[in-house]
Amino acid sequence: MNVHSVPSLDCSSLAPYRTLRYPEDHRRQNMVVAEGEKVVRRLVESELEIISLLLTREWFEMYQPLLERRKKTSFDVFLAEKNLLNTIVGFNLHQGIMALAKIPQTFSLEEITKQTPPPFLFVALDGIANAENMGVIVRNCVAFGVDCILVGETSCSPYLRRAVRNSMGTIFKMRVVHSHNLTSDLQFLSNTFQTNVIAAHPQKDSIRLHKNLEGLNTCIVFGSEGDGISKNVLDICNEKIVIPMMNETDSLNVASAVAVILWEIRQTFETK
Repeated sequence: MNVHSVPSLDCSSLAPYRTLRYPEDHRRQNMVVAEGEKVVRRLVESELEIISLLLTREWFEMYQPLLERRKKTSFDVFLAEKNLLNTIVGFNLHQGIMALAKIPQTFSLEEITKQTPPPFLFVALDGIANAENMGVIVRNCVAFGVDCILVGETSCSPYLRRAVRNSMGTIFKMRVVHSHNLTSDLQFLSNTFQTNVIAAHPQKDSIRLHKNLEGLNTCIVFGSEGDGISKNVLDICNEKIVIPMMNETDSLNVASAVAVILWEIRQTFETK
């Protein structure tokens, strides 16, 4: 690693840190931003290619042994005073420690599926536009052993800054497929890999998840809170399931629904 002390944030290498308000710029540059101690630690411990870190000397002294164990690629470490880092938006979130990394290589759905021993458990996302929800969904998927997240073309990237932060860095452990046509990809899973495609769809014709999924390739589809799952995607699904609720509650936040359904599935799905 190459360590530099910086008296200001004006150099071009630090531009991505100064533009935390514009996460789409980072996505276009194939960059992911990690903020805060826990998220940065999970990034450093991951296999992602680190571009640089920006942190105080105190954080560097704590992280130096961990950083020195990364020998695959060279990266820059920028040391700055706390009052300087405080000028970047959201100091209470980044805590004076941030990092940039390359978004991992994107694999095709076919490649991921062939690499995953059956029975696999996938989650597909249709119309999830809120980055905070996306991050919590990722965290839930990692917690409950999902093998891959299939992000539909109408969903935001799980590598957006707010999504990464709300995932608490668990995104660095999750395989992601960015779908350009979710309907076609779900049909491919169903036809080629005999996948049971299930819609989490709180409507009158939905049923409670009841059958034993052990031994079955499974993909659970979640839609947006406002519009739910789009009709084209819904038509691909083998069945629709609902979470039984009380007190005339008609739905949960989508991230909460993901946690409940994945927990329920794990009661019947073979633990790997």
